[in-house]
Amino acid sequence: MRDSLIRWASIFGLFFVFLFLYTRLAGPVPFNITSVTTTKSDTFNVTGEGTAVIKPDIAVVSVGIRSNGSTVKEAQDQINSVINRVSEAIKKLGVDPKDIKTTNYNISPEYDFRGGTQRISGYSASTNLQIKVRDIDKVNSVIDEATVSGANQVGGVTFDVDDKTKAEGEAREQAVAEAKRSAEQAAKIAGFSLGRLVNYTENFEGGPIPVPLRMDVAIGAPAEKATQIEPGSSEIKVIVTLSYEIR
Repeated sequence: MRDSLIRWASIFGLFFVFLFLYTRLAGPVPFNITSVTTTKSDTFNVTGEGTAVIKPDIAVVSVGIRSNGSTVKEAQDQINSVINRVSEAIKKLGVDPKDIKTTNYNISPEYDFRGGTQRISGYSASTNLQIKVRDIDKVNSVIDEATVSGANQVGGVTFDVDDKTKAEGEAREQAVAEAKRSAEQAAKIAGFSLGRLVNYTENFEGGPIPVPLRMDVAIGAPAEKATQIEPGSSEIKVIVTLSYEIR
């Protein structure tokens, strides 16, 4: 037993002597300590929805002119003449000239393939006018005047609200209030406390109201019946998501 103790004492003594000599020659033994801190952040997400009813106060009407001629100039002169008549008639209804815009202007050849050969038989010309009507009560009159003045195509009508700021604000207030109520109720039932609000997102639904409408009439022919289009109403919907820290 004594010999064993002496042997282990000798081993430890030699180790510390070796360690002393090493640090004197090579410098201190380096020690690296890495500290890792982890944090746990729990969040609770809740959504709310709000809506606001809007009544359109503007409309965009699309009318077109299509004609044929034996030459490019003839076809072009025809649609130019109709464009001018339509524009003047619409302006007399109170539509601002800056709200009348040409959106398409095209002239293309028409071919005759009889006899096994291809030859140009004439030319087809077409153009479209986009008309913004700021007085919603004049939409039907604008369409009627356009067709009486020579427009032989009506592509459609889109109703919209010029300024949605107020309606969006109302819908947002409803959505946020609903989301807060839901968060407070859920926290009370589940037994946790709501911390600070850490994130907010929102998405809007609802927009222009398109009215499918397709009319083809003879150039200059009077309408059989006065146009009757009602703008109706629509909704703006906002969906918000609130993210709270859980305490």
